Amino acid sequence: MKTIIGFAVAAIAFGLLALAPFYLDAYGIGLLIGMTGYVTLASAWGLFSGRTGYVSLATVAFFGIGAYAVAALNETLPYPVILLVAAGIGLVVALIVGLATLRLAGVYFVIFTFGLAELIRQLVTWFETTVTGTLGRYIFLPLGPEHIYWQLLALCAVTLLITWWVDRSRLGMALRVIADDEVVASHIGIDIARTKIALFVISAVLITLVGAIQAPRWTYVEPAIVFNPTVSFLTLIMALLGGAARLWGPALGAIPLFILFEWLSANFPNHYSILLGLLFIVIVFLLPRGVVGLLERLRAPSAPLDQAAGTSAPAQGKAASQEVRG
Repeated sequence: MKTIIGFAVAAIAFGLLALAPFYLDAYGIGLLIGMTGYVTLASAWGLFSGRTGYVSLATVAFFGIGAYAVAALNETLPYPVILLVAAGIGLVVALIVGLATLRLAGVYFVIFTFGLAELIRQLVTWFETTVTGTLGRYIFLPLGPEHIYWQLLALCAVTLLITWWVDRSRLGMALRVIADDEVVASHIGIDIARTKIALFVISAVLITLVGAIQAPRWTYVEPAIVFNPTVSFLTLIMALLGGAARLWGPALGAIPLFILFEWLSANFPNHYSILLGLLFIVIVFLLPRGVVGLLERLRAPSAPLDQAAGTSAPAQGKAASQEVRG
C-alpha cells in the first residue's frame, strides 16, 4: 500500500512539474533545466557510488561524451537517433572503464576516474584541432528550453525508477553485501566484477543522456565547456549532502545546493571555487550520511550510531547475504 501511495504522490509531483513551463518565463525554465539536470546526475551517481562506496569523479567524462555526440552528429542524424548513439558510446566507454578499473579501490579508483575525464577532454581537443581543424561545434536543433526540460524531467523519473528497482532487487542485495565486505560477497557466490560493472554502466548511460539532452542549450560546444570538472564535484557534493545511498537523497541535496550555487556564482564569482571547496569539507565532516541519514538518526536518538540509519551496514550486509545465498 505504501508503494502505491508513493508512486501516486511521485506521479502527481512530476505531473505538476511538467506543467511549470506554461507558467514560468525563460529564466525560470532555465533554472528548472539546471536543477533537474543536477538532480538526475546526482541520482545516477548515487546509483553506483552511493551503493558500492566507489567514489567516481568520471561524471563529467560521460556528461561531455553525451554533449559532444550531439554536437558532432546534429547535422547528420535525427535527434532521437543521436540520443541512442550517445547512449551507446557511453555504454561502450563505461564497459571498457569498468572492466579495466573496477578492481581498483579507494583513492586509486578516485584518481583514475578524475584522470579519465581529463584524458577524454584532451583526446577530443586533439581530434578537433588536428583532424577537423576546429575547436568547437555549433548545434542547430529545433528544441526550445521547455523541450529540453521535459526530456530531463522524464529522464529523472526513469533514473529514480531504476534506483527504486535496484534497491528492491537481488542486484541491490548483492551490492549491499559488496559494500559491506567484498570477501564475504565472493565467498557466498556473488559475481562482484559483473555486479559492479552492470551498475556502473547503467549509471554512466544515464549521465551520458543528461549531457546529450542539455547540449542544445549551449548552441556552441567546445571541450572546455562540456568537460568542465566542476560538474563532477558539484554532483558529488549534492549526492553526499542528501544521502547518496537513498532513493530521494540526491534530490534533497541537489535542489538546495543548486539554488545556493547559482546565488554564489552570481554574487561571488571570484571566490566561487573557494566556497565550493569549503562547503564540500563541511558536508563531509558534519553530514557523512547526508540529510536523510541525519533525519533517520534523529528519529532514533537512543540507537547506536550504525543503527541510526535504519539498519547498520554490517547488519544490512549480513541480511542481504542471507537473501542472496537463499
